[in-house]
Amino acid sequence: MDNSIKTWLYDILNSINEIESYFVETPKMFEIYQNDLKTKRAIERNIEIIGEAMIRILKENNSIEISNSRKIVDVRNRIIHGYYSVSDDVIWGIVIKNLPVLKTEVSHLLNE
Repeated sequence: MDNSIKTWLYDILNSINEIESYFVETPKMFEIYQNDLKTKRAIERNIEIIGEAMIRILKENNSIEISNSRKIVDVRNRIIHGYYSVSDDVIWGIVIKNLPVLKTEVSHLLNE
């Protein structure tokens, strides 16, 4: 695997780990997330980084095996360009459902 792709995969993994770190001392509950503006913005920023890294990976190798890679890019674009319509429910769903899967896939690719 190309070193550039590995770098971007590490960027994705680091962003996921950072998001997870926000819930070490705070329970992972939607109501807490929804009422914590700093955490919401920090998570959104990390999702932007994940999406940007995915854009770069797909430009380099569009056959890379990451499920929902296009949706990851779409979410990044929505946060950046349609910030006024970003739903707490959607972001929370990504944190709970999609990031664990992405973390597993990225870790697998990095260990190949």
